[in-house]
Amino acid sequence: MVKLNKGETLVIASHNKGKVKEIGELLAPFDITCISAGDLDLDEPEETGATFTANAELKAVAAATASGHKALADDSGFAVRALNGDPGIYSARWAGPEKDFDLAMKTVHEKLEPFDDKAAAFICVLSLSDPQGNTVSFEGRVDGQMVWPPRGDKGFGYDPVFVAEGYDKTFAEIDPAEKHAVSHRADAFSKFVKSCFE
Repeated sequence: MVKLNKGETLVIASHNKGKVKEIGELLAPFDITCISAGDLDLDEPEETGATFTANAELKAVAAATASGHKALADDSGFAVRALNGDPGIYSARWAGPEKDFDLAMKTVHEKLEPFDDKAAAFICVLSLSDPQGNTVSFEGRVDGQMVWPPRGDKGFGYDPVFVAEGYDKTFAEIDPAEKHAVSHRADAFSKFVKSCFE
């Protein structure tokens, strides 16, 4: 089992500034020094896995091995039931090389138009790896509905078109602190904290 100690340096295996910031905020109470793979100029490995877990583990191992520090990777995405779980593991790729999530959200909306079922979920897998390649992974999810048009400017990615169960505002309309408390990443994170901190 891979564990983390207070005061340790942890590489966040991502070049996505929004994701790095969100994970850094979640880790703030644990006295962990976070540095991103982007800050270390680490290459982004090709995500060749067929699942969120496979891709998260691949990224965590690559960053931990290259940096010599423990690394935490997140693979997450937006899964729409009527689209057989798409965009799923390809959520970022639907945004294209320019990371244009307006385009990605529009594409999902257009594909979903013929369907009455607007059920969707955000899924997140967090994987922690040490430099020896030992890994541990945790999955979180939050269910809700796809809405159109996009609303709000507080989130990133697909947040403006997702309303979680029990809410009437999108993830991009609610306060970031509230989103952190209920998000798919928060769900995975609470499992990670219970298991990985000494």
